[in-house]
Amino acid sequence: RCGTMAASPSSGGGLIAAGAAARRSEDIADLIELFSRTQYRAKEVTPRVERVEKRCLELFGRDYKYSVIQNTNGEVCGHYPRQIVYLEYESVEHNKDRFESTVQISKLQDLVNRSKMARCRGRFVCPVILYNGKHICRSSTLAGWGELYGRTGYNYIFSGGSDDTWAESEEVPEDDSAVRNGESQLFDKVRGLDIKLLRYLSVRYICDLMVENKKVKFGLNVTSSEKVDKAQRYADFTLISVPYPGCEFFKDYKDRDYTAEGLVFNWNQDFVDAPLSIPASFTKNLNIDWSDYQSWDLVQQTQNYLKLLIHIINSDGECLTYLHPPSGSFLLNSH
Repeated sequence: RCGTMAASPSSGGGLIAAGAAARRSEDIADLIELFSRTQYRAKEVTPRVERVEKRCLELFGRDYKYSVIQNTNGEVCGHYPRQIVYLEYESVEHNKDRFESTVQISKLQDLVNRSKMARCRGRFVCPVILYNGKHICRSSTLAGWGELYGRTGYNYIFSGGSDDTWAESEEVPEDDSAVRNGESQLFDKVRGLDIKLLRYLSVRYICDLMVENKKVKFGLNVTSSEKVDKAQRYADFTLISVPYPGCEFFKDYKDRDYTAEGLVFNWNQDFVDAPLSIPASFTKNLNIDWSDYQSWDLVQQTQNYLKLLIHIINSDGECLTYLHPPSGSFLLNSH
């Protein structure tokens, strides 16, 4: 495009800058097209995706010191990058060659490997944004017993009967009370490991964007939420329930030619049972009438939720917040 413009010595620099900007714009458009049309799988990486991964590490390295959680062939999570970046801290120009890790990366890797089964599709709690020394994490929601039993059985079979994620195998109980007790012990184990990871990452707040307390498919509870954990295992964390529509709803957004104004979620559907629940300390200064949240269109709902989340992140001097939305993608995460 720039070749059609008349060039002069004084305009040469401007033409080069314009050409570089045009190439960057095209690169971004190509990346968005790749992202929107291709499902990422860590064990099926193409040369093009390898270039993207390498570029991401280069860009992270410009501003941050970071460690890497290895996920070479998707062993930890098939949907996370092969090299999962853990941002340690922002690097400063006069100290770029010095690095001191803020965590034991080997311990973090071990906790990740052991806790991944607690989360839907193995999408464990993972720090993704570093802001003012605070991490914002993402994950899927908790795995329900339907997925948990299915996935542990799958891993056991395909590991040749030697899956070391769990300790000794147990006999299959015969009566209902024994089954319930076995389920409770399994949840104690997997969610206990999940909580260990949360505590190691110093997580204090959990923002839950599910519109249902539990997701049911084919009569099975496949996912659940910290706020309805019967044993109250997550009671030490501040749980914030801000229900936000999942990916199914965004089909309507696409069908409306990506027009969000006037698009309101139907809160009267049978499966929608998650309440809006926000500590008063986070809402009193935002000038938002939260009682009207079910009447908001997608634009207003997104704006108000972002105001809340940014307020939470800014209001606490040392908090590390983690968010998991419903079945699609909002802000940071998938379900």
